[in-house]
Amino acid sequence: MVSLTEVLSLLLVALLWGATNPFLKKGAEGIEDVRGGRMVFQLIAEVKFLFINIRYLVPFLLNQSGSLVYYLTLATTAGKLLGEEVGGKGALLGMFLTMLGVTLCVTSSIRESNTAG
Repeated sequence: MVSLTEVLSLLLVALLWGATNPFLKKGAEGIEDVRGGRMVFQLIAEVKFLFINIRYLVPFLLNQSGSLVYYLTLATTAGKLLGEEVGGKGALLGMFLTMLGVTLCVTSSIRESNTAG
């Protein structure tokens, strides 16, 4: 049986993910103009651009807090049902890698949509 807390947590996740996506796209405008030279320096320049840009950083942090709530809700619910332990260093590493992957995906999709239009 799903508790009211779990349902409300998932609604919060939906709100955080859904509401922040347009702001992420808007906040990343201008990233296509960032130039860093070689591929590694380009990536560093783009990440720097995103993380010093408050219009991108605030929605990104809200979006990632939604990911954290989702992880905790899913882990506690499914983990309890399966008799597993919840959390640990592996989970933290997984969340960090997920955040990095989301950042790269958003950056890539923004660059593609700006070059297509």
